[in-house]
Amino acid sequence: MTTFEADDFTLERTAPLTWKLEQEAGMNVPARVYASETLLEEIADDLSLEQLRNVTHLPGIYEPAIAMPDAHQGYGFPVGGVAAIDAEDGVISPGSIGYDINCGVRMLRTDLTPEDLNGKEEELVDALFDAIPSGLGAGGVVEGTTSTIEAVLDQGMKWALDQGYAVEADLDHCEDNGFREEADPRVVSSEAKDRGRKQLGSLGSGNHFLEVQRVEDIYDESVASAFGLSEDQVVVLIHCGSRGLGHQVCTDYLRKIEQEHADLLESLPDRELAAAPAGSPLAEDYYGAMNAAINFAWVNRQLITYQTRRVFADVFDRDWQDLGMELLYDVAHNIGKKETHEIDGVKRDVYVHRKGATRAFPPGHPEVPEAYRAVGQPVIIPGSMGSGSYVLRGGEKSLEKSFGSTAHGAGRLMSRTQAKQEFWGEDVQDELEAEEQIYVRAQSGATIAEEAPGVYKDVDEVVRVSQELGIGDPVVRTFPILNIKG
Repeated sequence: MTTFEADDFTLERTAPLTWKLEQEAGMNVPARVYASETLLEEIADDLSLEQLRNVTHLPGIYEPAIAMPDAHQGYGFPVGGVAAIDAEDGVISPGSIGYDINCGVRMLRTDLTPEDLNGKEEELVDALFDAIPSGLGAGGVVEGTTSTIEAVLDQGMKWALDQGYAVEADLDHCEDNGFREEADPRVVSSEAKDRGRKQLGSLGSGNHFLEVQRVEDIYDESVASAFGLSEDQVVVLIHCGSRGLGHQVCTDYLRKIEQEHADLLESLPDRELAAAPAGSPLAEDYYGAMNAAINFAWVNRQLITYQTRRVFADVFDRDWQDLGMELLYDVAHNIGKKETHEIDGVKRDVYVHRKGATRAFPPGHPEVPEAYRAVGQPVIIPGSMGSGSYVLRGGEKSLEKSFGSTAHGAGRLMSRTQAKQEFWGEDVQDELEAEEQIYVRAQSGATIAEEAPGVYKDVDEVVRVSQELGIGDPVVRTFPILNIKG
């Protein structure tokens, strides 16, 4: 197949696993989809291609707008999308970063094996479910004052370290060391702060989870060793973001943009792409608020880590340090960052919008933590709770092909509404335990139905595409043992 047609879209295959949507009227640049034919068929089943085309209308965008192999329909900007926009003559778009600012994943290593968990699975999953707040509403590990939240927004993981919720190594193994210095708590609304005050240290709902896994396959022994991973090792994966605070920040600034930059909004094909001109007061305020929400999300995941360590220590009657529960890495996948990239032979400062896409810097990049710089940045790609997940390392061609990015997960095949029509949560829970020995706890059966394994694309295929493109290389594959959801 050299061309792919779906509705009014024609994509041309320009290289293996690479599909180009030519620039047409209204588009500032062409678009590109990285996918196999199978994944492309699935991407074309929803509004992803239309949303990708709409992204190309953003002022100052550089070629190309990108959809990753896990792409699916989002709000305005496709999940699994990447756009690099000039930081001086372009825009910054809150909707293109997303409502759950710094939704991301982190992995904890342990010195345990699955055999150490035998007979303790239900005790452990129940203890984790009790200790870590989850679900749609309020409740967190820490319910602080407004001044506490402002300190979290300002300092990020430095606050967690000062308060005894983190150790130095946690910061060393976190993207940006868990701290964005551009954060400005003053431009975060009181409503957002109040929502954050009640939810600091909580999973939330939807596709957020904590999962205890075992390392099942190793693809690169030397990189796995550098990451501290070995076969049959128990690890913990945590996936969540900035909760109601991040959602409120996005909502607040979308409303302000609608009022202050209505002319720009009218020129865009989708109001969810609302953007503020780079350098404008509103763009600067949003960037400060977004970075504050990024800091909040890192602390949120750190507090969940703190509780997880306490639960393991209690269940196994050993200090968490003795259990080897160190942070491998924490990486964001809903984020907008000012980065310098070489574009058409010229180094340019751009706002890289990654919505449902993961930074994947290659070996030697100065922003990769020193511990991993020689082998490349760890990239964590969750699958479904029945299929397993991957740890990759940033690929050598990621800067050239994708502004240093790769996929963020398996990507949804069906909406939450459709999932609840197709699956019954209790049945999914029972089948996972009986057939795969995976123990799942959630606030409701509906949540389990929404996140059933059949709801997601094939994560193995997503990772294969990433590997063959050279934007992310598989290091290990993991498989679930326990899972808790909101």
